[in-house]
Amino acid sequence: MAFTLYDIETAPEAVAKELEASQKAFGFIPGLHKVLAAAPEVLTAYKQLHTAFQNTSFNSTELTVVWQTINYYHQCHYCLPAHTGIAHMMKVDETIISDLQHGKELQDDKLRSLQETTRALVDQRGNLTEEQVAAFKAAGYGEQQLLEIVLGLAQKTISNFANHLADTPVDEPFQKFVV
Repeated sequence: MAFTLYDIETAPEAVAKELEASQKAFGFIPGLHKVLAAAPEVLTAYKQLHTAFQNTSFNSTELTVVWQTINYYHQCHYCLPAHTGIAHMMKVDETIISDLQHGKELQDDKLRSLQETTRALVDQRGNLTEEQVAAFKAAGYGEQQLLEIVLGLAQKTISNFANHLADTPVDEPFQKFVV
C-alpha cells in the first residue's frame, strides 16, 4: 500500500519546516521523511530520536551495528540500503557493513556482543536473561548502553514499521545498496 510522499510544497504546514531541514541536511528529502510528513508529530519524534541516538555513547560503528541489526531483523527494504549508504559515509569498515547488511555474525567479539544483545532485545521484547546481561557487560558495555539500544530500537521501530506500511521507495543515492 503506497502512502502519499509529501514534499515541501504539498506537506501539511506544521511539517514543512521539518522537510526543509531534511532537504538542507541530506541534499534531498528522504522518502521516509516524505512518508512521515503525513503525521507531523511522528516525523518530529523520529528526527529527535535519531539525533538523540547519534548522541549516545556509541561510536559510528556501534551505531551502525544497532541500526542494521534491527533493520535486518525487521527486514526493512528501505532502511537496510539507506543505513548501508550512511555507514559508508560514516567510514565504517567495509566487512562490518557487508556482514550487517546480510545478517551475518560479526567477527569482533565486542561488536558481536552488541549485535547479539540488540537482536535479543528485539526478539525477546526487552526480556534479557541474567546471563545475556552478564555477557554484554563482560564485553565492555553496561546499563547505559542497554538503555541506549532501547533508544535506537524506538527510532528504528518507527522507521521500519512506517516503511513496511508505506512501501517507501528507496532513495536514489541508496539504490546501489539494495540486496
